[in-house]
Amino acid sequence: MHFRLSFPVAPLEPALTYNDPLLLMGSCFAEEMGNRLQEHLFPTLMNPHGILYNPLSITRALNSYLDHKQYTEADLFKHDDLWHSWDHHSRFSARTPSIMLDNINKVQERAARRLEEARWLVITLGSAHAYVLKENNQLVGNCHKVPMAAFYKKLLTAEEIITALDNMMHRLFFRNRHVNILFTVSPVRYVRDGVVENNLSKAIMLQAVHHMVNKFDRLFYFPAYELVIDDLRDYRFYNDDLVHPNETAVNYVWEHFVNSCIHPESHQLLHAVADINRAARHKPFNRDSAQHQQFRQTYARKVQQLQLQHPQLEWGELLRYFNNAYPI
Repeated sequence: MHFRLSFPVAPLEPALTYNDPLLLMGSCFAEEMGNRLQEHLFPTLMNPHGILYNPLSITRALNSYLDHKQYTEADLFKHDDLWHSWDHHSRFSARTPSIMLDNINKVQERAARRLEEARWLVITLGSAHAYVLKENNQLVGNCHKVPMAAFYKKLLTAEEIITALDNMMHRLFFRNRHVNILFTVSPVRYVRDGVVENNLSKAIMLQAVHHMVNKFDRLFYFPAYELVIDDLRDYRFYNDDLVHPNETAVNYVWEHFVNSCIHPESHQLLHAVADINRAARHKPFNRDSAQHQQFRQTYARKVQQLQLQHPQLEWGELLRYFNNAYPI
C-alpha cells in the first residue's frame, strides 16, 4: 500500500554550479532556500528589498535594479517613530531617513550589479493578494503595521502577473544575455486571506508561471509547492502555526533541489562544505581540550585546501572560526 504520493522532479538543464552568480527574490520561503545556498557557499544575493510576497512588488524591485534607482527621502514615510519604504521590507526601517537611505541604496547598487552578472534569477511567488494605498492607489510591498483602513486588498489576475513579468524579463534579457529564471511558488499557506482565497491565489500564480515557462526557453519551474502540498501533504510537516513548512519539510525540498537543480559536478564540493558546516556547529564539552584543538586544526586545513581549489568562494568566516574559535 502507498500512503503518500511521490513524483519525479525533472532535472534542470542547464543546472546550477558554484560558478553561477545567483539572485533570489520573493517570499519567506525564498529565504529558506537562499539560506541553504549561502550556507553551502553558493554566490547568492538574497532579497535585496527584503521579503516580498506579491509578484508585482517583486517585478517592481527588479525594475528598480535595472533602472539603477537610488531612493530619496521622497520615497519614504514615517510611522510609529520609524521611517519606512512602501517598496521594502521592515528590516530596512530606521529612526532617521539618512540611515535608511544609506542602507537601501548600498544594497540597490549590489543588486543592480548582481542582476547584470547573474546566471540565475530565482523568483519565489508568495501570494496573488496585494495591498494598495487608498490615498494614491500605490501598490505596496509591505504594510509596516499601518492600519488596514489605509489600504484596499486586491487579488491580482493571471494577466496582470504575466504582463508584469513579461515586461521585466524583456528588459532583463536585453541587459543580461546569459541569465536564466527559475520560478517557484511558496508552499506557505496564507490562511489569513482565507483557505479558499489562499488556494485561489496559488492557482492564479501557478497559471501565470506556467504560461511564462511555456512561452520562453530560459524559464524553468521547480515544484517546491507541490513537494510540500501534494507529496508530504501532512500537518506534521508544518510549524505550530500550521502555515509555515517546518525544518523537516524545508530540508526535504532542499534535497530535491540539490538532486534536480545543482549540477552533479558540484555535488562533491557541496557535500564537503556541508561536512565543514556540521563541524562548525559542533558544541564541544571542553573548548580548550587538546582533542578539540586537534579537531579545529584538522578542519582548518580542510577549509584551506578547498580555498586553494575554489578561491572564488567566500571561505573567510569558516577559516576564522576554525582558526580562532569564533562563534559561527
